[in-house]
Amino acid sequence: MFQRRLGGVIAVMALAAAACGPGASAGPSTGGSTGAPPSQGGTASEPATSQNAVDVVDEIGEPEGELNLVIWGGYAEKGANDPAYDWVTPFEDETGCTVNSTDMTDSNNGVSLIQGGQYDGISASGDATTRLIQGGLVSAIDPTILSNYANVFEGLKDLPHSTVDGVNYGVPHGRGANLLMFNTEEVSPEPTTWDGIWENAADYKGKVSIYDSSIFIADAALHLKTKQPDLGIDDIYQLTQEQFDAAIALLEKQRDEGDAQYWSLYNEQVSSYAAGDLVIGTTWPLQALLLQADEVPVKAVLPEEGSTGWSDTWMLYKNAAHPNCMLLWMNHMMSAEANAEATVWFGEAATSPQACEAAEALSAGHCDVQHATDEEYFSKVHYWSTPQENCADDDEATTCVTQDDWVAAWTTLKGG
Repeated sequence: MFQRRLGGVIAVMALAAAACGPGASAGPSTGGSTGAPPSQGGTASEPATSQNAVDVVDEIGEPEGELNLVIWGGYAEKGANDPAYDWVTPFEDETGCTVNSTDMTDSNNGVSLIQGGQYDGISASGDATTRLIQGGLVSAIDPTILSNYANVFEGLKDLPHSTVDGVNYGVPHGRGANLLMFNTEEVSPEPTTWDGIWENAADYKGKVSIYDSSIFIADAALHLKTKQPDLGIDDIYQLTQEQFDAAIALLEKQRDEGDAQYWSLYNEQVSSYAAGDLVIGTTWPLQALLLQADEVPVKAVLPEEGSTGWSDTWMLYKNAAHPNCMLLWMNHMMSAEANAEATVWFGEAATSPQACEAAEALSAGHCDVQHATDEEYFSKVHYWSTPQENCADDDEATTCVTQDDWVAAWTTLKGG
């Protein structure tokens, strides 16, 4: 059960500064999820790099006094939503880096914000990491310079969406599944499949809740993979034109027959479910936890077909103004205390045994509930990934629909 209580004083592990020199469509907000004050100033610095096939950041310099982040909502809490959940203040006190953050609405928005050059780093999902790496927007790092990296579960290291030729481009934050959430008083019997938002969407016309992002096309592909195996869908993010067209047709049917309602920020969906305006749809665990804490009768499940999901990575912007503060933040977010708070708050799997132990004080059984070490559970979760023309494989005979085409099709779908 989700519990809101402080599990003790948060400790932040300090990093020894290395002996090197001192260090978007919108700018970072000081009034967002962190409520951070203005910059404390500081001398500009850059982390040292070593030259192999690529420049790899392998040392940490003096912190610059400020940190500007692009985040998923709920990834940089400072106690504004619940005083028991504040992993930003201990970081600021320990490092002197004032944290400012801007919530992204989806990965497309997050990539756009980073391209604007005003941020130091991002909590990127797999449908953004490939674009950021291929676009030269993020730095390769040696994760062993971060003291908490050694504790991370081996299964979360060197993942393909954040590693190229053995070179790491970030460190893990947490992972989870996009779940089916429904109002238990309005939806009966309790669903065990995704049928309620597809074939049966008309039964809940106007009250079907859908994530407003082109990546949701993959959810349609996942459903078709089960319902229409003759389409030959293997990777739900790498679709041929025929497979893609079938997914769009399914989404159009959902839009028209179910009068689907689209959400981009988690608090939008929470408010709509609480008001009774929505009764079934795709969600993150965070929304279910918040609604259940307020005694709204909802339940969230991983359907039989599996689901899409995320494995998020903290990444350093290539031309960050405050790279050392970002590296310190990356280490902080792998600490037992910060990772426990963040993953309990959001409802996702912690990244280390130490974080699981700390999470137990906040929410008993958290790592069991979120399947932190359950690889069989996560084998049913298809992590967000970037659609690519080469289908992300070596088969030159087959081409797939590109990321740009996914975005264009989603825009047309929403405008239709």
